[in-house]
Formats: sequence, structure tokens, C-alpha cells
Amino acid sequence: MNNQLHQQPRPSARRLLWFIAPIAVLAIGALLTARSKAASEAQVVAATKTLAVQHVSIVQPERGNPVTELSLPGTTEAFVESPIFARTNGYLKLWTKDIGARVKAGELLAVIETPELDQQLMQARAVLAQTEANLKLAKITASRYQDLIASHSVSQQDVDQGNQSTAMLTASSQAAAADVQRLEQLQQFEKVLAPFNGIVTARNIDIGDLINAGSSGTGKEMFRIARIDTLRIFVNVPEDYSGSIRPGVAAKLSIAGFPGKEFPARVARYAHAVDASSRTMRTELDVPNSNGALVPGAYASATFSLRSPVAPLILPSNTEIFQTNGMQVGVVDKDKKVQLRNITVGRDFGTSVEVLSGLSPSDAVITNPSDSLTAGAEVAITNSKSKVVGD
Repeated sequence: MNNQLHQQPRPSARRLLWFIAPIAVLAIGALLTARSKAASEAQVVAATKTLAVQHVSIVQPERGNPVTELSLPGTTEAFVESPIFARTNGYLKLWTKDIGARVKAGELLAVIETPELDQQLMQARAVLAQTEANLKLAKITASRYQDLIASHSVSQQDVDQGNQSTAMLTASSQAAAADVQRLEQLQQFEKVLAPFNGIVTARNIDIGDLINAGSSGTGKEMFRIARIDTLRIFVNVPEDYSGSIRPGVAAKLSIAGFPGKEFPARVARYAHAVDASSRTMRTELDVPNSNGALVPGAYASATFSLRSPVAPLILPSNTEIFQTNGMQVGVVDKDKKVQLRNITVGRDFGTSVEVLSGLSPSDAVITNPSDSLTAGAEVAITNSKSKVVGD
């Protein structure tokens, strides 16, 4: 009986236990809640960081072919082409050459009747004859006065007048002779002659037409002659390739009228200056055409094989970023951060482009860059580095 009484807890200890137990439970719950919140916050921070890193695919540029095939449009032109105008007025008496006729320098093309000119020449010759007769008489008179002055048969004034009359008539005779020579030269222009070897490409006159001299006003082009044993082709070379153009550089010429056939051509001369408006350089090619197969005015395409000292880089077209300050690409550096590079683009092959400057072969270029891509942004690479096949 006494032992049982000693085993029962005291009332004060029991009350203390009931007081401490809830506090301990609350403390343990608070600790567990704090640890759970800290773990949740850590998970959110980690997830935020993961979401902030963009995942990108990259590709490395590849060296292209150092030989560039550059095709440029042009038009064939005669090596020499000249319109033929009359140098005297009259009526067309006859013409001897029609379009397509081959002519040699000095060959007769047409004859012009010039009745007014013929009359003027007759009158000028008569004036010359009259002036020469007066001059002859004046010289005789002056000579006689020189003999008579010694015997004082004439005065010195008569001698001076005779000499002056001779001088005046000499000048008049020279003027009349010059006028006759001028009209004779004009009369020679009654015959229209070919100025050089070539082919007649146009005839704009017919027998009986009124012919007016000169190339302005009422003057009309009579013929047009072209020299086509060598043809010229003018092309505009882009500024990026102007440094590779030199006299003697070979090209292949394609003519629309000769499908599948190429004609050899060479650079004859170039402008040595770039047109600021088009950023191109005027270049002339000469094409041998001794058989006359090619004709002036035809559309032509000149293809150059230009060798660059450094082969250009080739990139896929889906790497380009179009910005207001020019073409750019995104490059991932060793710290997995983005660099935006300005590049100079050459030829466009459709699925790929030629990069002339701004990149190196070891650069990791981002494909399909997003609009939100910014310089300095951290990225994660989702593919291994691969090469792009150049065109």
C-alpha cells in the first residue's frame, strides 16, 4: 500500500509536463515549416536561374571555295559605231549600200546633188579670175612706176599708190582663192564615204530626199555604220570585287541567242573608280568576233572566275540577325555568353550566305536566334559543334 502511493507522480510535475509539451510541439512545427520554406525558396531560385538561361543551337562557319564565280549582266556593243550625216545641202541622187552591207573605209555610200553649191563655186571661180586679172595689171603698173621714178616722170605718190593697189589686190586674190577652195571641199562632200571598215546597220534616206547638212536642226542621219570584228561588253562590277578586276582577266560570255555556248572575253579596261550611287565599277570586256556571229545590242552575261587570297566563310541563312545598324550574328564565347557581331555579307546562296568579314572559323554561331537575344546574355548549348557545308 505504501509502495503504490510512492509510485504515483506528483501533481505539480504532471502539470509542468502538460505545460511544456504544447510548446515543444509548436517549436518543432515552426522549425519544420522554416526548413520547408527555405527548401522551397531554393527550388524557386534554382528554377528561375534555369529558366533565365536560353538554350541555343550553334554551328561553326566553314571555309568556302577561294574561286568566286561572279556573273554580271551586260549588253554587246560595236567596237566603233558612228552615225553618218551630210556635210552639204542638196538632194539625194543615189545610194549604193543598204543595211547589212559590209563596207571598207573610203567606199561610196551615196551621192548628193548640190545645184546651189555648184553655182556658188562657179561664181567664186569667176571672182577669183577677175581678181587675179586686176592683180596682174596692178603688178605691171607698179613695175612701170618703179622704172619711171628714176627719171622723175611720175611722182613718188603714184609709185606708193601703185604698190598699195598691188597689195590690196593680192589680199583680195588670196581671199577669193580661199573661198573657191572652201566651196570645192564642200563639193567633195557630194559623195558620202564610209569612214572605216564596218557594216551598215541603218539607212534612213532614199532617192530624191532633201538632204540638210549637219547633225542638229533639220539635219537627218543618213546611215549608221558599226565595226563588229570586235565587240565591247560593259558590266558594272560590285565594289566588293573591284580589287580583283585587272586588264587581261578572263571571262566567259553567254549570249541569249546562243544557248549552251560560251564565248571567251577579256577585261580591256576599267574606270579605276567606284560609282558612289551604285557602288559599282564600270568595266569593259572585249570579245573577238571576226566571223560576225555576234551582233551589237544583244543581252549578255559575263562570268568571271575570281580567286580570292583568303577563302570566304559560309554560314546558314538562319543565323542572320537583321538590325538597323547592319547585319549581325550571335556568337557564344568561352564563358557561354552572347556576343553580337557585325558581319559583311557577300553572295547569297539561298540556304547559306557568304561572310566576307566579322567572323573566324572557330566562332560558335547561334542558329535561329530569338528576337530577345541580347549581348552578354548567358546561354546553354543544346547541340555539339558541327560544320556547315559550303556551297
